[in-house]
Amino acid sequence: MKLKIMENSGFCFGVRRAIDIAKNATKKYEKVVTLGPIIHNPQMVEYLRKKGLRYINNISEINDEAVVIRSHGITYDDYKKLKNMDVKIVDATCPIVKKAQKFAQKLTKEGYQLVVLGDKYHPEVEALLSYVDDSCIVVADIDNDLELNNDKVGLIAQTTQSETKFEQLAYKLISKTYELRIVRTICNATKLRQEKTAKLAKKSDLMIVVGGKNSANTTRLAEISAENGCETHHIEVANEIDFNWFKGKMKIGLTAGASTPDWIINKVKNNLKKYIENEDKNS
Repeated sequence: MKLKIMENSGFCFGVRRAIDIAKNATKKYEKVVTLGPIIHNPQMVEYLRKKGLRYINNISEINDEAVVIRSHGITYDDYKKLKNMDVKIVDATCPIVKKAQKFAQKLTKEGYQLVVLGDKYHPEVEALLSYVDDSCIVVADIDNDLELNNDKVGLIAQTTQSETKFEQLAYKLISKTYELRIVRTICNATKLRQEKTAKLAKKSDLMIVVGGKNSANTTRLAEISAENGCETHHIEVANEIDFNWFKGKMKIGLTAGASTPDWIINKVKNNLKKYIENEDKNS
């Protein structure tokens, strides 16, 4: 039995930047909160809570604390409320997420009906939608019918979406529009991880994908792995591993989402290595 670990697993630039900003904020300010979890990884959120950074779900819960804006961003209305409250604002929004917001605004102002590939209930998309008009359509399932009311359409994506789905949606829109403007807002790191996960899945008998169950990018990696014909298990921590999964398997692949801390990945990796070593000794 062999274990293959995908390169570049774990924190992406935007997540690492957000965590560093949040840690620095706890040193600079006596009381600090984030509006929503800083990233979608429960274990890291709990780690930061112990360091003095708690998260809240509503602006009304703020009580004289500095506020860190999470990596996914917040809505325009929430940002205005924070400004009016005269609180210390520490912006940890991923620069790539901000770039997507700016393109959404630009396309809308130029008269395009905006189509967004993504999950309308994900905080990144909720924030993005607050910068555009009500004609915007959010597409989660590319097989669904699209009701467009404009000959000019602009297409962007949630930054963690599948590159393949984005291309399929673009192709579908070509026949429905007079003018289609496509802005590729999928993060390059996300694209690279997805491509490498697909390649590793094709060479593996079983894939372990590590990351928060509430993490869109990690969930996407698990979906891509399964779509490539490999038995796939999405776990958050090492103790979720069921070693019955490995019976009859020879090639094990390991990957992790962009919001998964190294210490969680290393724990999973070490547990798998110990299991494989014991299996090899007893075979």
